[in-house]
Amino acid sequence: MLLTCYALATGSAMLLAQVDVEPPKTRPKPELKVFTVEPKIAATNLPGWTADMTPADFLDGMGARIKARWRQLYRPPPPNPATERARAAFSLGALMADSFLAMEATDAQQFRNTGQDMLAYCRVLGIGEKMSPRLMSQGKLAEADQWPELRQEVVDGHQQLVRVLHEMRDDDLAVLIDLGVWLRMLEIVSNMVNEAPESQAWALCIGAPTLIKDLQARYALLTATTLKDERIVWLGEFIDYMQRFSDTSNAPDQSGAAKVHEKITSLMLKLTLK
Repeated sequence: MLLTCYALATGSAMLLAQVDVEPPKTRPKPELKVFTVEPKIAATNLPGWTADMTPADFLDGMGARIKARWRQLYRPPPPNPATERARAAFSLGALMADSFLAMEATDAQQFRNTGQDMLAYCRVLGIGEKMSPRLMSQGKLAEADQWPELRQEVVDGHQQLVRVLHEMRDDDLAVLIDLGVWLRMLEIVSNMVNEAPESQAWALCIGAPTLIKDLQARYALLTATTLKDERIVWLGEFIDYMQRFSDTSNAPDQSGAAKVHEKITSLMLKLTLK
């Protein structure tokens, strides 16, 4: 019996040697980490973004990668709505992003305050009556701490707002609202990254290359009349600046992330808070 086992083992070893195959080895399970410690994250390795991703999804994803102190990311209340409809639409989009931020912080009072500001801007655009019932309903959900229900309600409200403007043939205003939402989202994320000590977080300041390309495509839909506004031109120039980081060789380092934060903060201040 021992001779038989020895013969079988010897034969197996000779066969493995002939085909040059090593016996399988037991591999240790990899350690799961949120970040892999590297000096830089390539732009193509950033979190994915798709056209059906909501701002709530976007903030959730970024919050999972960078430690977020949501309430420290609030901005001062906006001024009285601008009379220029293009600027008012962009500012309304930024306020909508602020409502998503208040949801992340589960801050009912901040959410309701933002809703009141949004209603004022909706009135400037002539859609106050159409949006008022939904904004009031959202405020009640926040007051009742019904955050899961509110999340879907705010997503639907964003879609309704854009749809109403398209129905009114105010296509440029609908585009500017979406640009306002996502540029404010990038301002929030750039602030998070700027305060993050982890070097591997720097490239996250651009959000995702696919998001930047989407913003470029939206901006290209604006008519020549709207593009005469100097502030809207600034917006296009910033989107082009962000596009420089879309390729892997240009992924932002610490200095680049700081510049992105400085530029977008300045842009949003000029377009929405002055």
